Amino acid sequence: MTQPGPAGTDAGTIYVGVSTKMYLGYRDSLRWLGELRHEVDARPALAAGRVVPFVIPSFPVLPAAGEFIAGSPLILGAQNCGWADGPWTGEVSPSLLAELAVRLVEIGHAERRRHFGEDDAMVALKVKAADGAGVTPLLCVGEEAAPAADADPAGSAEAAAAVVHGQIEAAVSGDWDLASRLVIAYEPVWAIGAAEPASAAYVSAVVRSLRELLAAHPVDGGPGLQELPVIYGGSAKPGLLPTLEGVSGLFLGRFAHDAANFGKVLDEALSLSEAPKR
Repeated sequence: MTQPGPAGTDAGTIYVGVSTKMYLGYRDSLRWLGELRHEVDARPALAAGRVVPFVIPSFPVLPAAGEFIAGSPLILGAQNCGWADGPWTGEVSPSLLAELAVRLVEIGHAERRRHFGEDDAMVALKVKAADGAGVTPLLCVGEEAAPAADADPAGSAEAAAAVVHGQIEAAVSGDWDLASRLVIAYEPVWAIGAAEPASAAYVSAVVRSLRELLAAHPVDGGPGLQELPVIYGGSAKPGLLPTLEGVSGLFLGRFAHDAANFGKVLDEALSLSEAPKR
């Protein structure tokens, strides 16, 4: 069975990534990338590969970002991609991203679905195109509504996991071999941009239920996909990762636009990578 995630990673890898969205201009992005590189270089233990840091700047910054992070453990990602080469004005093809040494591309983010009308069919086209170009899809999934205050916690987590599982199945058009090459970013839509992330107990329960569903999909005659990388995003920040169970890392946003916070989460991930598996 092909190991999930970018080439060279395994089922025990912890991912720590950050997207700038459109918060930073070009010059601020370059300054920030330099600070981020410093945080990574200050942690030589990252060279072991147990913790994989990644950075996703805006499109115009990608060539310069590749130069900034060359020779470091940082993986370069992109915030979106088109679904093919050809006459698609304003789009960026996965093959072009691959030429720029982009190894990871964010697909299906809630903002793309809500504001740009991207449905499951379009997400599936992008996932297939990215995979075909050798770029790992970072598939964003998550339920729309927060659980009701009086709802059964276990039932709410199972319901959310069912929604997420359905989104993954739609994104790969039922091709679970393709799914084995994804990294999943579980981002409850209601937690994106919130003051606080979803609770650790809730996230852990959703991911646990999701892994049970993924276990039912063997690939190449091997085990199921219960070890697929599933990272959490949605107002994620320092202090959250050590409280989660069964989660493969964090996808950070605005809290990591202070590079020192990215460093703090890397320290948490490195500490977890050296501890017995929970």
